[in-house]
Amino acid sequence: MINKKYVQPLQSFYDLSAQLNNGVLLSFNTLKGKKLLLVNTASDCGYTNQYRDLQKLYEAYKDKLAVIAFPANDFKEQEKGSDEEIRNFCKVNFGVTFPIALKGPVRGNGQQEVFQWLTDKTKNGWNTQPPSWNFSKYLVNHEGVLMNYFDPAISPLSEEIKLAIER
Repeated sequence: MINKKYVQPLQSFYDLSAQLNNGVLLSFNTLKGKKLLLVNTASDCGYTNQYRDLQKLYEAYKDKLAVIAFPANDFKEQEKGSDEEIRNFCKVNFGVTFPIALKGPVRGNGQQEVFQWLTDKTKNGWNTQPPSWNFSKYLVNHEGVLMNYFDPAISPLSEEIKLAIER
């Protein structure tokens, strides 16, 4: 899905923040000028290998793209680990150096604030698509406008995602 009409958010993305699993509170305001790829993740999923491609994407576009993982246990209990276990798993198995948020819901009760914004058109301006499964991807442009939703099956290294980043 793409924000073809360039619909502006009704609530500023830059008012949001995420608690990272290393104890740091990341204010999205500090990322103005960069595009952000926000991904709900899980360590025991058929798409878990996408961590490797997310890291490659992050390295290739580091100057203009931030990638942030949001571990969640929303789909068939595929993220059972603690925040420390998740951080270590990602680093050891996939060399992940991009930020990883604290584990928390991306759908339903207790939904993380950023996913409330990503899935509520009264906040982001147009999108109501919640994550359909682990490794759903949302691209916010350098001005804080939600531009794309990508299904989990779309590889982080796909031409579709690369073109959206370069746009």
